[in-house]
Amino acid sequence: MFEIVFEDPETQQKQFVFQNSWGLTTRTIGVMIMVHADNQGLVLPPRVACIQAIIVPCGITVNTKPDERERLLQACKKLEGQLNVKGVRCEGDYRDNYSPGWKFNHWELKGVPLRIELGPKDMKTNQIVAVRRDTGEKLILALEDVESKINQLLETMHDSMLAKAKKELVNHTKLTKNWTDFCQFLDAKNILLSPFCGEISCEEKIKGDSARDEEAEPGAPAMGAKSLCIPFEQPAAITASDKCIHPSCVNKPQFYTLFGRSY
Repeated sequence: MFEIVFEDPETQQKQFVFQNSWGLTTRTIGVMIMVHADNQGLVLPPRVACIQAIIVPCGITVNTKPDERERLLQACKKLEGQLNVKGVRCEGDYRDNYSPGWKFNHWELKGVPLRIELGPKDMKTNQIVAVRRDTGEKLILALEDVESKINQLLETMHDSMLAKAKKELVNHTKLTKNWTDFCQFLDAKNILLSPFCGEISCEEKIKGDSARDEEAEPGAPAMGAKSLCIPFEQPAAITASDKCIHPSCVNKPQFYTLFGRSY
């Protein structure tokens, strides 16, 4: 779309809007999967998970009496209803052709944030077992407290996942003005903040000279660095002594730019 303008509240002048089109939706989903998933499958943040909690009846064996089995299933369904009323997107897995262990693996693969286990022994002690998908931590909760504590637990999980992701980002973002360090940090799968002149020809040199003919390790990308963005929040002001990150560049750097490899 063209000629989209708005009035600047400070200058009262017409300004063009910032536009971009680069598949934000699908890329956001991809980033979420790459950042949080593990070797067991998806790990979904509670706020975006279609199912936030899955209830799995446990402890049913061939020796379980029909009336005991029915009482357990009814208790699970009652708990499911109570949690949904409290705003938790909860479902129960009542399929009788799969074992509890199979169901555990199935819902871990799906990335459901919280698994709730309820068996005959739990009913006798009026408690449930809640298992966090992000950490694998098992929590024993009294049945009377489940309604109030599950929502709190989901929020705790969400905040914990966000904090962990932010820490990983900070730990893998390196500021460097040295070309040798630039290449070493890049090979170590970091993203880099470096002074840059902004010239297309210079970026092509950076991309070409930071590429690798052979993979540093199996699965490691060998392509060169490219500019990802010019952060609005610059890590530092460009000084008179600063030089563009590419050693052969004679242009004065204009800003710090974030560089990285595409995956």
